[in-house]
Amino acid sequence: MILELDQVTVTFSTGPPLRRRALHAMRDVSLHVGEGETLGLVGESGSGKTTTGRVALGLRRPTSGTVSFEGRPFGRRRRELAGRMQAVLQHPHWSLNPRMRVGRSVAEPLVVLGRAERGEVREMLEQVGLEAELADRYPHELSGGQRQRVSIARALITRPGFIVFDEAVSALDVSVQVQILNLIKDLQADFGFSALFISHDLGAVRYVADRIAVMRGGEVVETADTETFYTSPAHDYSKQLLRAL
Repeated sequence: MILELDQVTVTFSTGPPLRRRALHAMRDVSLHVGEGETLGLVGESGSGKTTTGRVALGLRRPTSGTVSFEGRPFGRRRRELAGRMQAVLQHPHWSLNPRMRVGRSVAEPLVVLGRAERGEVREMLEQVGLEAELADRYPHELSGGQRQRVSIARALITRPGFIVFDEAVSALDVSVQVQILNLIKDLQADFGFSALFISHDLGAVRYVADRIAVMRGGEVVETADTETFYTSPAHDYSKQLLRAL
């Protein structure tokens, strides 16, 4: 098992100083992602999906519960896990510096780890379906689909074992979405990474995920393999989501 969340709760304080109240972004969430597996995480906005992704990456510390990566609790392993976990976000400009050429952006995670090879960057760009010459361009000179491919190249350059895709195709045109989803599946077959694929788009999730977890109000209300979920959902909320689809 590459990632395990065991009864994870994340609580925020909200409201004016004298009337603070606790808001549970996650409540007793238990999930796991196997080696080479993609777990789809679905639910309406505000259900806790993005917080779950941040917890899975070690970017948000749980209020209670434990998170384990490759069989060991996170604890103080941030330095040890550098490069082993990555994310691809909804908008490429969130991870691409507009003043930085594409090649430098893709290389940046390697630089943080103390190594960077221009040839490796160009090879990775070609791996995600881009011409190596694009390394010398700036993000604004690329299309939305090309920028997202650059973001994926940047995430893959350290050869991570686990990637969180957080609404990674929702900002793209439908035809480009299909290309990126196919790319993710092909790259997973080539590199063998595990993934948490967060999306409100049940069609996209069905295409890439091996299993589905459904969140509502910070809780996981159902987990099932993809075929079972789409043909025989068990929870009423899951049925509502599928009817909307």
